[in-house]
Amino acid sequence: MNYLLYGLEDFLINNEIDKIIKKEKIDDLSINHYDLTIDSIKSIIDDCQTISLFEDKKINIIDNCNYFNRLPNKEEDINMLLDYITNYNPSTILIIISHNETIDNTKKITKKLKDNGVIIECNKVEPIIIAKKLLDGYKINDLNLHLLMDRVGMDTGILVQEIEKLKTYKYDEKEITKEDILACSIDNIDTNIYKFIDNIISKKKDEALKTYYELLKNNENPSNIIGLLASKFRLMYQVVILNKKGMNNNEISKLLGVHAYPVKLALESSKRYPEKVLLKYLKNLANLDLDIKTGKINPELAIELFILNV
Repeated sequence: MNYLLYGLEDFLINNEIDKIIKKEKIDDLSINHYDLTIDSIKSIIDDCQTISLFEDKKINIIDNCNYFNRLPNKEEDINMLLDYITNYNPSTILIIISHNETIDNTKKITKKLKDNGVIIECNKVEPIIIAKKLLDGYKINDLNLHLLMDRVGMDTGILVQEIEKLKTYKYDEKEITKEDILACSIDNIDTNIYKFIDNIISKKKDEALKTYYELLKNNENPSNIIGLLASKFRLMYQVVILNKKGMNNNEISKLLGVHAYPVKLALESSKRYPEKVLLKYLKNLANLDLDIKTGKINPELAIELFILNV
């Protein structure tokens, strides 16, 4: 059997691979990993055609197949793969992975896989669904689950990493509390940045400076902090304008090409401030960035003065 897994969500791709392994009852020793940025198509096909001496079936996984267009012998390699897909070895399960959001349905290889395999999209998934799946077998109430999501953010890679830490920490008890989340999980900068912005605009200078020093302590670059502040102010401005035109979160997310969660956070924050205030801070940050780049002011001092002089 041949599979094509494509999409931007590594969690979903890995989950589909696990399902295939369990379904086919494949031993770990019979799973071979290839990377198209390193391995040749010929060596992969040769292995696919080889019958295993020890097991009835094996799995060959080819990662980074979005690199097809960069192969030195692209046409020859694609034809070789097309021939194999048409006449595949029934004792080999071939899994092709492409980290692209879409696939070209007009290409020969896509058509061939549709006729001689299974194509699975691995794109959008709500992070909270991932969290609930990963925490199956552990007790956590809805309030603490949302605390975890707010604290960690919407990046699925980070979310998976932080949940695995929590599961290890509470392996014996199988119950995750608010204290566990605060003790073990990272506080994501994307979530904190709006608190930082609120403190700046509200002129809560001590709180804003405290957050700034914490960012520096976590090795955040001052120039990156300015860029992040500017991007969030810009998003807040765009979101409030589009919301006034009657667009909802999902429509705004699709138009701007931004995940729905940052749009939600930006809208919640932007509603507290007039548009002219958001534009004022955007202009101030642009001037600050220019002063830093032209060497007129030290980056760390620049942000301190920005906070103190607003």
